[in-house]
Amino acid sequence: MSPHSLRTNPWAVLAVLCLGLFMALLDTTIVNIAIPAIGAGLDASLDEIVWIVNAYVLVYAALLITAGRLGDIAGSKRLFLAGMVLFTLASALCGLARDPVQLIAARSLQGVGGALMSPQPMAIITRLFPPERRGAAFAIPGILGGLAVATGPILGGALVDTFGWPAIFLVNVPVGAISLALVTLVVPDLRPGQRHRLDLFGVLLATAGLLALTFGLIEGERYRWGTIVSVIAIPHVIELGVLLLALFLLVQYRRQDGEPLLPFELFRHRNYALTTGIAAAMGFAMLGLFLPFTIYLQSVLGLDAFDAGLTVLPQAVVMTAVAGPAGSLADRLGGKHILLAGLTLFASGMAYLDMMARASTARWDLLPALLLMGAGLGCVWAPLFSIAMRQIEPRVAGTAAGVIETIQEIGGVIAGAVVGALLQHRLATALREQALRRSGELPGELREQFLDAVAGAASGGLHVEAGLSAPGVPFPAEIQQLAVEVFRHSFVDAMHLALLLPIVVVLLAAGSCLAIRQEKPLVEPEPVTAAPSTGSGQDARAGVPSSGGPARPERTGGER
Repeated sequence: MSPHSLRTNPWAVLAVLCLGLFMALLDTTIVNIAIPAIGAGLDASLDEIVWIVNAYVLVYAALLITAGRLGDIAGSKRLFLAGMVLFTLASALCGLARDPVQLIAARSLQGVGGALMSPQPMAIITRLFPPERRGAAFAIPGILGGLAVATGPILGGALVDTFGWPAIFLVNVPVGAISLALVTLVVPDLRPGQRHRLDLFGVLLATAGLLALTFGLIEGERYRWGTIVSVIAIPHVIELGVLLLALFLLVQYRRQDGEPLLPFELFRHRNYALTTGIAAAMGFAMLGLFLPFTIYLQSVLGLDAFDAGLTVLPQAVVMTAVAGPAGSLADRLGGKHILLAGLTLFASGMAYLDMMARASTARWDLLPALLLMGAGLGCVWAPLFSIAMRQIEPRVAGTAAGVIETIQEIGGVIAGAVVGALLQHRLATALREQALRRSGELPGELREQFLDAVAGAASGGLHVEAGLSAPGVPFPAEIQQLAVEVFRHSFVDAMHLALLLPIVVVLLAAGSCLAIRQEKPLVEPEPVTAAPSTGSGQDARAGVPSSGGPARPERTGGER
């Protein structure tokens, strides 16, 4: 099959894009498993470890809207290629890092590359596929996200154990090189039919505001929501972020007649506005669920990272199996009811998991809950993005994708702060309660020592490992086993409360689906040109081919 025939096959284009996208998605989940090895290999402090993890998220979240808009201006293929080059180069630098500062800098560069790549596949899908076929197409990125979550710990554990921690980054280099070649040959260079300008002042305000807000939410618990340095405190950083974002919206309001970074016309579509809220809810729920659940599997049930990944794998398998049919069904029947069913199933699965989780639970007792959640997630992502992008004109598709992904990312950041704080607070309380209840099992001379040690751990900072420990508060060997039991039961108690938040948020999102309209596309797409692709003298044709021919234009129409 020639490169030209591949460029006119939208499914071939989507497959090539997904290879690069999966590399970036996998990297966000695979790093966590290597943290102990990275810390030992680079002699990194706890603060440096935190920044190795968070540097990527900070930069990624701050640049998504700008990256989406740049895709609308310069072409999504160009931005995707630029992002992949940066991400691949940064991955090599991560693997070659010899101290924590070098690794943090390389992880930040990875965040830039990931942000440049991430909005472009959704924009390209919007331009290549007609609305009635986008549901099945949007299922693919959702499937990849689920697979990345499930396979990250398994693949990461295998690479770290076999080759050492640099391997989790260096493996991206050959994959990135192959992806670059395929994208260059296969993906058509679709560009708007008119020139656009980039709102540089808007970029500055949006990036600074998102950086400040994300930093404050991510680092808040670490600084106990107090002083960072001198007179600068976490609340001040969050307030600065909110103020800058408010100023950004004001500036954008005054530039709507020109070339704004954020076109407010996106939010005039009721369905797009509703789905951005649902995306935020899903970002909140995914992190709000997996933050405590991952700790539960490893620190309460005693599984290693590989076995924890195997435990979650059935959820990803079911999600993968359901997502394709759910996307196709959403194309035929409309995504509203599929999305509503998916959110309800996901919330029900989380509730069942919360009910079944005990310190003595066997991991496969959780299988029904994981299968239910997998079926729910399979019915969420494709209808969600299909509904969101159905009314969006191709000229602003990249911006629309960047906005919805930014809001989803911020939802996850808020979950990390809120669920993490609730989990920490309830865990400290439960530790004291459990220790007081179980201290009667100890001889009198050890009882006070045990209670003092647990109180010190609860108030002085908790390190969640296979048991209970705190800096400077060692437990004597004879009471360590009891301390482990106290931690296990206390964490389960805290997790029960913490999981109520994502359950409620998803149920509220499900309720908002009732306001979604079943619609046909309202607008004709603006002309999109396909620049000659590297490696071929022929121009690629934009759109979905029918038996190798040019695409049908999007229909016009109103509500069904």
